[in-house]
Amino acid sequence: MEGTGRKSRAVELRHLRCLVAIIDTGSFTDAAHELGVSQAAVSRTLTALEGALGVRLLHRTSRSVAPTTVGVRVLARARVLLAGTDELVREATLGHSRLHIGHAWSAFGRHTTGFQRRWQEEHPGTELRLVRHNSPTGGLAEGLCDVAVVRAPLDLTSWSHVLIGHEARHVALASDDPWARRRGVRLDELLGRTLAIDRRTGTTTLDLWPAHDRPAVEYTHDIDDWLAAIATGRCVGLTPEATAAQYRRDGIVYRPLRDADPVPVHLIWRTHEVHPATRTAVALATGLYRGRGRDGGPSGPLTRPR
Repeated sequence: MEGTGRKSRAVELRHLRCLVAIIDTGSFTDAAHELGVSQAAVSRTLTALEGALGVRLLHRTSRSVAPTTVGVRVLARARVLLAGTDELVREATLGHSRLHIGHAWSAFGRHTTGFQRRWQEEHPGTELRLVRHNSPTGGLAEGLCDVAVVRAPLDLTSWSHVLIGHEARHVALASDDPWARRRGVRLDELLGRTLAIDRRTGTTTLDLWPAHDRPAVEYTHDIDDWLAAIATGRCVGLTPEATAAQYRRDGIVYRPLRDADPVPVHLIWRTHEVHPATRTAVALATGLYRGRGRDGGPSGPLTRPR
């Protein structure tokens, strides 16, 4: 930095690895063996790190080494930085050995456990991770996943996509609501209730009713906010059956909605960055939704943006 009278020296990852090796092995000799370098190289690297930081990091005697007070803090930070770097390298070099599937509310609903178990059994070489992210694309646009499950109304022209199935709609009610004892609810009955709607990632819109005759609305921010509003009894909610399967909560019951179209369920992914396991995931999800056996696959071609 100008005006300090000192020439700044950069701290390198090899410096931090050297410090950690010295502490973990307990000596310069053992650290040199672990790092595959000479003992003199370990000494020079540590000296360079202390010089770059301008502090002493280790107490050294003929029999032992121990971190100084500052050394303890630097060591802790070094471990975090090295772990992050190792994770970055794994993501870059082994990214295709892990498939991230994003979703905003529910993954595959009642098929989620079956999907996870089948995947682990049939594709052990590719780790599966389900990622919940409260955005319209379930984290795909944010770069958090490779494929996403989408139910909310969304313009799919920017993504490659395939319809994997449909889910019936359910009404979510407080467990002490008078309707909780019924076997089902009709759409027009909701006109006298306040409807909880997540306008960002929810599947329910007021277009289900005529423009001149719609229920009152309370807008919520995510699934937890939505469930809390319903549990109080001041609101009811409409949701796909996947929510009923994955979010069973004390104080809330789900009843079938008798007369509304089902919700389409799509898988979407980036057109120019296709994970190698995408087609396998599509085939497995489609087979589960359509009740096919292990060899079931999508009935039609995958759809790309036009």
